Amino acid sequence: MVSETVRVPASAIFVRASRASGPGGQNVNKVATKVDLRVNLDAIEGLSDAERRRLRGLASGRLDGDGRLVVTSQIARAQSRNLEDARSKVRVLVATALIRPRTRRATRPTRTSRERRIVGKKLRGVAKRLRAKPGDWS
Repeated sequence: MVSETVRVPASAIFVRASRASGPGGQNVNKVATKVDLRVNLDAIEGLSDAERRRLRGLASGRLDGDGRLVVTSQIARAQSRNLEDARSKVRVLVATALIRPRTRRATRPTRTSRERRIVGKKLRGVAKRLRAKPGDWS
């Protein structure tokens, strides 16, 4: 459940466990604690077309060949904690896609900001002229 209207059904999630890298002693060689979670984006319920497009854009680097979202987690030594971490990553990604980006409205710079810019350019020019040798500038 991501929000009141959007949810990821269990049928859209495919979980696979494998051996994690990193610390863990002998446990790391025996127990499959790394979680590889794949989510079918088309099966997520309650998303509008615009939200689905935003989700695809956000997840574009994490899609596999079948168009499923791939999330991995190996931060913990327990498979259950890694599974919960991977699910929370999916929840955050879907929740981010629900936020509509603000539309940018073009504005003009104010007179004061334009004057401030020109003053800054003049001061930089003076500083550069002072660095030059006396005979070099005209």
